[in-house]
Amino acid sequence: MTEKSNKELLDELGVEVKQEKKVTHTPKQERVIAGFEEIQRFVDEKGHIPEHGEDKDIFERLYATRLDQICLKEECRNLVVEMDYQGLVKDINQIAEPPGEYKSDKEILDELGIEAPKEGDVTYLKHVKPRGEVRAAEQIGQRKPCENFDSFRSIFESVQKDIEVGRRKTIPFQKDGSIEKGNWFILSGQKAYVAEIGEEFKGIDGRKEYRLRIIFDNEVESDQLMRSLQKRLWEDDTGRRITDISMGPLFDSISNEEDIDSGTIYVLRSKSELPEIIEHRDVIHKIGVTGGKIEKRIAKAQLDPTFLMADVEVVATYELYNINRAKLEHIIHRFFESAKLDIQINDRFGNPVTPKEWFLVPLNIIDKVVELIKNDEISSYKYDIETANLDHI
Repeated sequence: MTEKSNKELLDELGVEVKQEKKVTHTPKQERVIAGFEEIQRFVDEKGHIPEHGEDKDIFERLYATRLDQICLKEECRNLVVEMDYQGLVKDINQIAEPPGEYKSDKEILDELGIEAPKEGDVTYLKHVKPRGEVRAAEQIGQRKPCENFDSFRSIFESVQKDIEVGRRKTIPFQKDGSIEKGNWFILSGQKAYVAEIGEEFKGIDGRKEYRLRIIFDNEVESDQLMRSLQKRLWEDDTGRRITDISMGPLFDSISNEEDIDSGTIYVLRSKSELPEIIEHRDVIHKIGVTGGKIEKRIAKAQLDPTFLMADVEVVATYELYNINRAKLEHIIHRFFESAKLDIQINDRFGNPVTPKEWFLVPLNIIDKVVELIKNDEISSYKYDIETANLDHI
């Protein structure tokens, strides 16, 4: 007897399976939700609904105005009603008392002599800097059980094993604050996986913001905002980034938690169709050092003469700890100076450009040079371009 699928069994039982649709919001809706979450944060911290009045803090008056605007607009009320666990949303049109003293953020800011954005309603949630003081906005992430945690369980176990055997490291969360899909962190003692990053929208202060889907190892998930996660990681003394698997840290076989993650040496190979590149493609490499994400660095390689106006592939990376990137890059480039590729190409405007950082060096030699730098032995060697080998001096 052939084993039946779950769907076939449900069909026989007359059970209709409904696919749950993923809720997506427009940037405008995201701004409304973000603004409401900040009001919720205020209520959680202060223990009362934000109120109007000249004796109130400017942020409380702004939150009160925004709450009025949300309550006045049916589409806004419907958008946040399910997340309103504090009972903040009311239909002001059904209440005898008039709404607050101001109709918009702009009115209250104008009275206080503070420049406001042109858009004045609740959908333009601009972070305000009153009289030179800056207040950082923090959004609330709604946590709930992760219903499909089983699909993540194996990768959590794999990452834990990688940490135990040293393939991954835990390092302090640095001030660059980069967060991308697939990143791993330790927050409040829990491993956190960035499973999804939503569409870009303008945050409270007008800067780019993103809604994340974060899975935690205690089988819950959060829809936190990106800058809220950054802030929590910076403030958490035990907050850590879990590194990706790479070819290993440069100056230490196992980095400790006090190490500073300084960046990455990357080795690229060109996909250019220039005859001189095709002929020696396997031994022509670009060697650079970056403190950011390599993917971003090479995203538009085909438009950049630095990358020979062509796409590239990453063939090797080496993590850096406690090292000056500029000095290290200078050491590598100086060592391979005799093997520097002499080529001139035109940029997209037809101007001649001589790209730098490209060298006629086999990948295995680059590996050896990195090891020599690591062991502080690089000064005892030189590169022989004729034999493509390292000579002891």
